[in-house]
Amino acid sequence: MNQSSTNLIDFTPATKRIAIFHATWHEDIVMNAVNGFKDELISRGYNEALIETISVPGAYEIPLQAKLLAKSGKYSAIAASALVVDGGIYRHDFVAQTVCNALMQVQLETEVPVLTAVLTPHNFHEHDEHKDYFRRHFLKKGTELANACDMAIQLTEKAKQL
Repeated sequence: MNQSSTNLIDFTPATKRIAIFHATWHEDIVMNAVNGFKDELISRGYNEALIETISVPGAYEIPLQAKLLAKSGKYSAIAASALVVDGGIYRHDFVAQTVCNALMQVQLETEVPVLTAVLTPHNFHEHDEHKDYFRRHFLKKGTELANACDMAIQLTEKAKQL
């Protein structure tokens, strides 16, 4: 007998352990993504005590830490947030691309969803107008990250049950 792909899995979000990494560079902005992420997951029934927030020095340090957690087998998903800005030396493009590629590799190697809100804007200046804009933007991205996280956990669990 074939199982329909519309069959629901037995899914209990309150039992899922999730980690979210955040870079400490521009932490006043990046923490808005973390807060939006956690608030949205909690509203979906995830247990706040099982959502771990972990700080790392910068975006570049996220992939190794994500891989170590993913390999532990204790996490249903891992997320990351950072703001990588153009400091005038064009390093930001390299860093953001490297981090995103590495996080994709982590999820492919470990089969644990790894999601990212590592963002690199074209224009960011250290003044109140840009900081206020990016604080709001990161809150929105955190909520979107939580939505993707919830869906990725469910899709991964369903696929592993087949």
